[in-house]
Amino acid sequence: MIAKLQEDFTAPLDRPSEQTLQLVWEEKGDTRAMNLLKRPGLSDGTIHKQIIPKLGVQPHLHNHYHDREFYHHDFDRGMLTNPYGQRIMRVTEDFLVAVLGSLEDQVGQNAAREIMYKCGFQWGMQDMKCFLPRMRAEFEAELDRMRVDFLMEQWWWPLTIQGWGTWRYDFRQRDKGLLYIELYESAVAQSIGDIGAVVCYFYAGLFAAVFSVLARRSLGSVEMQCYATGDDHCRFVVSDYERVNAAAFWRSEGATARDIMKKLSHL
Repeated sequence: MIAKLQEDFTAPLDRPSEQTLQLVWEEKGDTRAMNLLKRPGLSDGTIHKQIIPKLGVQPHLHNHYHDREFYHHDFDRGMLTNPYGQRIMRVTEDFLVAVLGSLEDQVGQNAAREIMYKCGFQWGMQDMKCFLPRMRAEFEAELDRMRVDFLMEQWWWPLTIQGWGTWRYDFRQRDKGLLYIELYESAVAQSIGDIGAVVCYFYAGLFAAVFSVLARRSLGSVEMQCYATGDDHCRFVVSDYERVNAAAFWRSEGATARDIMKKLSHL
């Protein structure tokens, strides 16, 4: 199974150590980014053991669900930023297709898949370094006392408004070490269209990194079905590397996502 996976990716997947993952939890964060959300005079910065509801005007701005609130335009400097001060670039679907196509032309299909997975993984790691300290400061509470579904939705909704799609996650088999994710309106798959092959390696790397940080142990991810293969949404599994390798092998042998999930539950 390992040999088959390396035929797909051409190199072993990134495996951060537990120490590296723990350090992400201990990141201090960007003070400047938090100051953009903080209302002056309403918070002393105390971090409590859990979130304490506050009546009236909130000390931090939490919701930016509309384009006009999320995107900040600086026309004089030609810059577009989000509420956290991070610079954003808006691109078309043609841009994504050109990037992926050029990458395959330069390094070949297998290496391009590996690169996209690792790009997604590194983005996920860097995003967690910004997101977790921001959550701690914004809600003035320890991360370990926040519900994981609350953390997940707070992390994902900015990606939705930026065009990366919507998702649904399934923790029902977490006792078996299996997490499933359904992704709708994948920016990558919708741009490329139905080509009869999975294409969302970038998302697989992203999910692997994020859930590795949250679990504080190294996990991998693989796409089991894709919009680009004619399905109406993409589906991923996040788990330990043995199960991810097995899922990649079964997918390469033509197994459906449902078949893979059934096999993984008995592995």
